[in-house]
Amino acid sequence: MSESTPARLGGVAVSPGRARGPVVRVAEALGEPASAPAPANAEAEAGRIGPAAEVVAQRLEARAEAATGEAATILITTAAMAADPALAAQARKLITEQNLPAARAVYQAAEGFAEALAAAGGYMAERVRDVRDVRDRLVAELLGVAPPGVPELATPSVLVARDLAPADTAGLDPAKVLALVTEEGGPTSHTAILARALGIPAVVAVKGILDLDAKALTVDGDTGAVEPADPAEPVIAAVAQGPAEWNGTGATKDGHVVKVYGNVGSPADAQAAADAGAEGVGLFRTEFCFLDAPTEPSVDEQRKAYAAVLAPFRGKPVIVRTLDAGADKPLAFLNPDAEPNPALGVRGLRVAFDRPEVLDRQLEAIKGAADDSGAEVSVMAPMVATAEEAAWFAERVRAAGIARAGVMIEIPAAALSAREILDVVDFVSVGTNDLAQYTFAADRQLGAVAKLNDPWQPALLRLLKLIGDAAKATGKPAGVCGEAAADPRLAVVLAGLGLTSLSMNAAAVRSVGASLATVTLAEAETRAAGALASANPAAARAVD
Repeated sequence: MSESTPARLGGVAVSPGRARGPVVRVAEALGEPASAPAPANAEAEAGRIGPAAEVVAQRLEARAEAATGEAATILITTAAMAADPALAAQARKLITEQNLPAARAVYQAAEGFAEALAAAGGYMAERVRDVRDVRDRLVAELLGVAPPGVPELATPSVLVARDLAPADTAGLDPAKVLALVTEEGGPTSHTAILARALGIPAVVAVKGILDLDAKALTVDGDTGAVEPADPAEPVIAAVAQGPAEWNGTGATKDGHVVKVYGNVGSPADAQAAADAGAEGVGLFRTEFCFLDAPTEPSVDEQRKAYAAVLAPFRGKPVIVRTLDAGADKPLAFLNPDAEPNPALGVRGLRVAFDRPEVLDRQLEAIKGAADDSGAEVSVMAPMVATAEEAAWFAERVRAAGIARAGVMIEIPAAALSAREILDVVDFVSVGTNDLAQYTFAADRQLGAVAKLNDPWQPALLRLLKLIGDAAKATGKPAGVCGEAAADPRLAVVLAGLGLTSLSMNAAAVRSVGASLATVTLAEAETRAAGALASANPAAARAVD
């Protein structure tokens, strides 16, 4: 390269492999549609919403039929969002009451839904990109223009984007896409999850990539390095990372058991995890039952909803997380008080201290759903900080007739007290997404600090080592249910740190199971020791 060639950039490596090739930029999302002119006939304008939503949903469903696994699930979910009657009804209301054009009404209605999800935080906030993708597709259909997204690729190329919509990522052809590079996003984004599933190297949170004038790029999905390349150099396609086959049993090569579970939040998620071969569920998020409810769902309503998720795992272990709500996840029936810093306020189990009857009714419903489905259900609480809180929760779980009680470790204080917590519960599960966020004081949704939330950060690994040591000392299980568990290479390190189960998005189940089977426990422990001693995430990744 000449002296004038821009220096390399760096981001968060989220899918392994190295590739080089010509750059294709993904078109930016559509801007805000105009609020004028007002429609001549508001009723007729409102009548355009339904047909447009039907067209968009049908296109996404057609793409889902051509996809498999996690990609198909995401496309089906996105299609369901496009056809959501609540979104259409709100848009029609804006047209008839404010005399807005249909495109503007859809934009405002969808933005309202997106803002509610963003306020919910955590997993729900990560779905904001999905809603805005549907918004842009509906707006484009109503305006009669092509929707934003990935263009047709004539040759294998490196895709560069501000961010990628889940539906676009799900439809990528690994034979045409050499690598993905985005300026926004983070380790838990759909781009990261699907890139790993498709075997496409990916680096996210690459600041300045949209301003880089490069005809070709070299992308390293192991280190996060992105640098300009000579367009005349030959294309390098990603080399397959690790074995493709898994026998369905989570264990190292020498038989040390590390269970491979799925993370689920809906019946569709549960079926996808079961189809992927998950040995059970390490995290069942129950918020889906509450988010749209103006009042608390009854015990029977909750019981039926939970049983539908548990059904694919009859006779298998499922860990159900109780309601993770609070000031930053506003639910109408909880009437939360305003807080200056909701992320550090009354959320998760803290809500139950003031409203224990809500927790007790949920536990009753979970017990009933377990009986209905035949799944081997355990229950854990979110946002636990002390052993005293853990003991309070375990007592209520057992009083509800549920045999196994555990807690999530998402707060550094809980990691530091893991031994005392395990003395009063049956298991713990580490939510690495939130644990990283609180350890580094870095919002997991903010691309500007995404590097701090890299799950390979040595400081985070050292906290996980404390938890693994506590599990060994007490003889009780300690799992990981954050997206850190979905990285096949990091999974080996987690096993070496003493974690006994890994739970992840369905797309990663087989690759993680296969990766664990390539090493002995001693080899995993050696890699873990090297990662712990590393100065930064890049050095930790480089340990072999």
